[in-house]
Amino acid sequence: DVQLVESGGDSVQAGESLRLSCVVSGYRYSTYCMGWFRQVPGNEREPLASIDSDGRTSVADSVKGRFTISQDNAKATVYLQMDDLQPEDTAIYSCAAGVILDSRCRFAYWGQGTQVTVS
Repeated sequence: DVQLVESGGDSVQAGESLRLSCVVSGYRYSTYCMGWFRQVPGNEREPLASIDSDGRTSVADSVKGRFTISQDNAKATVYLQMDDLQPEDTAIYSCAAGVILDSRCRFAYWGQGTQVTVS
């Protein structure tokens, strides 16, 4: 089974940084894409950043310049570095794994999420 486990969520003050981690297991595709999302209860899930097996990254305009996605293939881990956090960044952050079809990342597997609270 494919499993994604996020960690690193915390309660921080505005202006501080956090690094979220997503450890992936059981995913056997040689080409893949990974992404980070966030969701506030009652709102739609917001895509934040993605990275593929070639290392190409994409970051949403809403967090560009503050959030960075990276990966460590040896550790099967994807990271989301979040700097200058603001109260509006408070949400549940989740990672997802998928494949690239028709030049788009199709996410099929999701983690449980980790809470980030900024005050």
